[in-house]
Amino acid sequence: MRTYCKILVIVLCFGVLLLLYFLVGNGADEPHLKEVRKDNYFPAFPGLGNQVSVRLTKKADEVLPVSEKQLRPIRKDGRAANRASENGGLRQAPRPVRRGNAAEEWMHLAVVACGDRLDETLTMLKSALLFSVRRIKFHIFAEDALASLFEKGLSQWPRPISAKFQYSVYPITFSVGNAEEWKKLFKPCAAQRLFLPIILKDVDSLLYVDTDVLFLRPMDDIWGFLKEFNGTQLAAMAPEHEVPKIGWYSRFARHPFYGVTGLNSGVMLMNLTRIRGTLFRNSMMSGGLSWEDLLHPLYQKYKNHITWGDQDLLNIIFHYNPECLYMFPCQWNYRPDHCMYGSNCKGAEGEGVSILHGNRGVYHDDKQPAFRAVYDAIHNYPFEDNLFQSLLYPLQMKFLDTVNTLCGRIPQVFLKQVEKTMRAVYERRVIRHMRPQHP
Repeated sequence: MRTYCKILVIVLCFGVLLLLYFLVGNGADEPHLKEVRKDNYFPAFPGLGNQVSVRLTKKADEVLPVSEKQLRPIRKDGRAANRASENGGLRQAPRPVRRGNAAEEWMHLAVVACGDRLDETLTMLKSALLFSVRRIKFHIFAEDALASLFEKGLSQWPRPISAKFQYSVYPITFSVGNAEEWKKLFKPCAAQRLFLPIILKDVDSLLYVDTDVLFLRPMDDIWGFLKEFNGTQLAAMAPEHEVPKIGWYSRFARHPFYGVTGLNSGVMLMNLTRIRGTLFRNSMMSGGLSWEDLLHPLYQKYKNHITWGDQDLLNIIFHYNPECLYMFPCQWNYRPDHCMYGSNCKGAEGEGVSILHGNRGVYHDDKQPAFRAVYDAIHNYPFEDNLFQSLLYPLQMKFLDTVNTLCGRIPQVFLKQVEKTMRAVYERRVIRHMRPQHP
């Protein structure tokens, strides 16, 4: 009897051990759900580390298209295993997708150059390329004598820079009215900008700048204002002045103008498609007129009352159509007027100058050395040299000689955005392209 009990106890213990073995073994063969997601859905990428994994974990549904969401492993019915066998035994890890690859989108930049503006225009184009991320298509409107000189100058830029842009050179043309009258309106050929929506029919959006403009941050940033337009806005400009008491339009204009201080058209962002499709209210007839039909009669009515030519005509247009305009802050069109009477551009004081507009010829005389210092630094910078050593440091040294001048006494306004932009360029070109260090 005792022997029988011992045998029974041994059998029961053996059965319990066998049952535990099967239970533990099956649990070990099937990983937890978190481990499946880590190994198959968010694989480790060398050099990216935990930061990317955390970001993707939080926003997986936002960055993955439907086709890639379907690649998630499903353990119960084995569909993930079937996909792996269809791909030659390798499970393809979904990659994060950014909607609208910024690097593949083109920006469009237009400029009008006549007379002795060749060198100044090339310096402007150079500043646009130095800092921008996306590629740019230049639309250069120039007198016949300058066309070949632009082609020669642009062809001499090094290949890595040439890969970032395309360009077209156009003759000066006016589709309506007397061409000679338009040419003589304010500065030579300046009125050409009014005809850009008519000439560039295949271009959807465009940034126009004067030849005396310099980009101190990526053009991509001002291009981004296009996405902020509401349903009626079709162009963006900055105010002519911030202070009505010293503004030109608020004191001297003999024609309608936009807002309290008027507009400066030296930097003008345009949705050309919307401009071409809009009927504009005006003071000449009760119904609206298209952009092309509006220009010549508007000029004929106000030609004896305008001082600043095409800029005045733009002020008149947007006076009657204020809902069509988006206003961007003064740091996107910073001129001597913002500092020669005291600092009156609060946006530039906080963020620094984004786009410098050296009107009044200040790049080429000694009236405002701070503006000339920026122009000379960009003009003399050799492509592909170190930005800090060959651009930023010489610029900082030049500003030491301007601190006693009207605009030079606030050097941080000119340098803040340049320094920030250069750090971003350094991170984009150097840090992000460094190979990961393997132990």
